[in-house]
Amino acid sequence: MTTEQLYQLYLQHPSIQTDTRKLKQGDIFFALSGPNFNGNDFAVKAVQEGAAYAIVDKEIANEGGRILKVGNVLDSLQLLAKYHREQFNIPFIAITGSNGKTTTKELVSTVLASHFKTYTTKGNLNNHIGIPLTLLQVKEDAEVAVIEMGANHQKEIKGYCEYTEPTHGIITNCGKAHLEGFGSLEGVRIGKGELFDYLRENNGTAFIFNDYEYLKEMSKGIGEVISYGTGDSFVTGKALPSENFLVVQLTNKESSVIIKTQLVGDYNLPNALCAVAVGKYFNVPLKKIVEAIEGYVPGNSRSQMLVKGSNHIILDAYNANPTSMKLAIENIAKIKSDAKVLMLGGMMELGEESLQEHQNIIELIKKYAWTTVLLVGGDFKKTKHPFLYFNNSTEAANWCRQQNFQNAYFLIKGSRSIQMEKIAESL
Repeated sequence: MTTEQLYQLYLQHPSIQTDTRKLKQGDIFFALSGPNFNGNDFAVKAVQEGAAYAIVDKEIANEGGRILKVGNVLDSLQLLAKYHREQFNIPFIAITGSNGKTTTKELVSTVLASHFKTYTTKGNLNNHIGIPLTLLQVKEDAEVAVIEMGANHQKEIKGYCEYTEPTHGIITNCGKAHLEGFGSLEGVRIGKGELFDYLRENNGTAFIFNDYEYLKEMSKGIGEVISYGTGDSFVTGKALPSENFLVVQLTNKESSVIIKTQLVGDYNLPNALCAVAVGKYFNVPLKKIVEAIEGYVPGNSRSQMLVKGSNHIILDAYNANPTSMKLAIENIAKIKSDAKVLMLGGMMELGEESLQEHQNIIELIKKYAWTTVLLVGGDFKKTKHPFLYFNNSTEAANWCRQQNFQNAYFLIKGSRSIQMEKIAESL
């Protein structure tokens, strides 16, 4: 079956599913396979439960002509997404980076959605399966699309660009994340820079945080570069002193404009300024930009501020790497409180540098005064420190239930696999 033939079926049944547990009547089921599962085994069940078609890549007894064989299911999904993408002549904005890409994606799409029909990545469906699925959810009424791209090794972003074909791109930053796959900080820049390589070769537009010299260097040769930052840029702004949430003052001609966000930490300033820059570039009225950013409430354990009784909890348990961990620790260290508690989970995918990076975090913690420091799992187990240590978040949560914290500020942060949100639930 050709991509063009598959696309005609998709036009009749424009809803794709890869999980039979989430299947709806009339979906097209793509039988993806992985190391521990084979979607082909569920194809018959899918059509029996209402799928219009099941796309497979092995011989299966056909259920009324509704099981269709292709060479490779994943390749077919990606080629279908590319074919669908090519039906649109609208901005496709790709966002990647080591830290803040999901928050930036949410802010940018929220700003654009205040003025345009906007489609964007749901949650963090930002990989080789999630990105094609996101593209295939873009409907014919779309005026702009915002696509998040995650990566943990080189050539990954390059591959995503081949079927996303972005017209605009944002690299939030390049930090010490996924060093196991990228090999080094320079490897991170090469890998993330594949987005700018694509824009350079295809007459695209890049948005860059002007404070980072390496982003200026990485964006050289791109036809149009739009800057945002704390210095002279297309959009210039600064963070104003604030107890809990980031407050931004725009300092271009709009020097009187204040944006009171619901984002925790000044480290979110570049994310907010990026959303302003993208909005202004696409002529979204400033009033709408401000209202959109102020109305955005982070979720899914990403820099959430939770209030439980007299306690304030910064829950940032979706991901962690040395760069984001350092910023989060320094942020809570600035908060004025007599009781500050750190609860940090291990950082994953750091390769040979993992132990040293965990020890660096220990040394950073020692520079400040804390009521309690609690470390959980990962290579924190191998570090030298005077703090409380638990093997997993369940043990840590059980300990927390026996305490009686009052009037305290908490930072709860760690890599996704540590499940630090369990601790927040115990407080």
